[in-house]
Amino acid sequence: MAMQLAGNATIKVAGIAVLALLMLIPLAKVEGLVQERQQRASEATAQIAQRWGAAQYVGGAVLVVPVRRTIEVPAGEAGADEHGSAARRTRTVELNHYLLPERLDARAVLQPELRSYGLYSSVVYLAEITVQGHFNRRDLAQFARDGGEPQWQRAQLHVPIADVHGIRRASPMRLGEVAHEFEPSGHGVGDLAAITVPWPELAGQGAGPVLPFAFELTLAGSERIAWLPLARNTQAQVAGAWPDPGFDGEFLPAQRQLTADGFSAQWQVLDLNRSIAQFGPERGVNLRGSEFGVSLLRPVGPYQSNTRAGKYGVLFVVFTFATFFLFEILRGLRLHPLQYLLVGAALCTFYVLLLALSEHIGFALSYALAALAIALLIGSYAAAVLRQRRSGAALGMLVAVVYALLYGLIVSEDYALLMGALALLAALAAVMLLTRKVDWYALGAR
Repeated sequence: MAMQLAGNATIKVAGIAVLALLMLIPLAKVEGLVQERQQRASEATAQIAQRWGAAQYVGGAVLVVPVRRTIEVPAGEAGADEHGSAARRTRTVELNHYLLPERLDARAVLQPELRSYGLYSSVVYLAEITVQGHFNRRDLAQFARDGGEPQWQRAQLHVPIADVHGIRRASPMRLGEVAHEFEPSGHGVGDLAAITVPWPELAGQGAGPVLPFAFELTLAGSERIAWLPLARNTQAQVAGAWPDPGFDGEFLPAQRQLTADGFSAQWQVLDLNRSIAQFGPERGVNLRGSEFGVSLLRPVGPYQSNTRAGKYGVLFVVFTFATFFLFEILRGLRLHPLQYLLVGAALCTFYVLLLALSEHIGFALSYALAALAIALLIGSYAAAVLRQRRSGAALGMLVAVVYALLYGLIVSEDYALLMGALALLAALAAVMLLTRKVDWYALGAR
């Protein structure tokens, strides 16, 4: 009775299915290991950014002027006079208001490189930034509207910068015929960090229709640089020697050029395109709402590729187990469940080996070495347990072909679904063709 139960094909198939499900446990552990190593890589990238400079944005110049206003105190707060009538009282309040330039022309030339931290590396850059622009003099009247009293002697220009730690050089801010050195800004502008220059000459500076400004920066950053369109008309350019730029943010470049040596891109943004007011109270304003820029991308990293490879782990196990079972049926052989379990363990080991190698020698070569090792291991083991070298060699080659297919799925994002569907159709057709003459009832009765 025991022999009949062991030989029952239906029970054998159910047992193989249970073993395949058990393989989900080590595959889940491998996925957790990939995530852990990816987290370490992210921490290393953060360490590099902290010491070198984070992803940067630059916002030109924002004029900030304190404005005093006399307001009437509500009747309930003012109390009553000696005759019992509601007293009329006033008080003076002061709030900072900002004004954006009429035009902003900004250019950045990037010098990117890779910086390492242990096993991990990150893209960093030095950006040579040139900014010039002007304010419209008639816009200064905005500060005095509704009875406001601008405190011109305390006017300041703020230049928003994401990470001031990355500033390597800052030229004086040239304001017409005068120049001022930049100073740290304790509170920044709006919700952004910034550097600042005083502009006490603002009210009496010249008589022309525009108030020009210009400055240069050398800025260190990591992985991304962006512009803030803080002008009525913003013209921005970025160029750098990096082969894989990724343009992102609220606006795509109006013009761009990609070559083997690098890239260049130009943007034009009007005040009508953004969600930021040209003038208003500084408190609570969000000046980052319409940023745009470029990220220095790298080819798909080893952890992303390992994660994608792991998604097909169960299919690999099922396919390999099904192949061994077909050999049992077609060749009249007998395999023990422990032998299936050992083959499944070998398939799971592939992912650990791939992860370990890809951190050192690149994903493509690591994949080839790991696939070759597992194909040889399974092929030699199959030759021993099936007692046929040709069968073992055939299984080893079949595993190698499946690994080659998986690599195609990993590197071909656009065609991965199509390739996977065709592969499954081909595998199903092969199984149906090979088993078309198998008498399953006879097998179940054995």
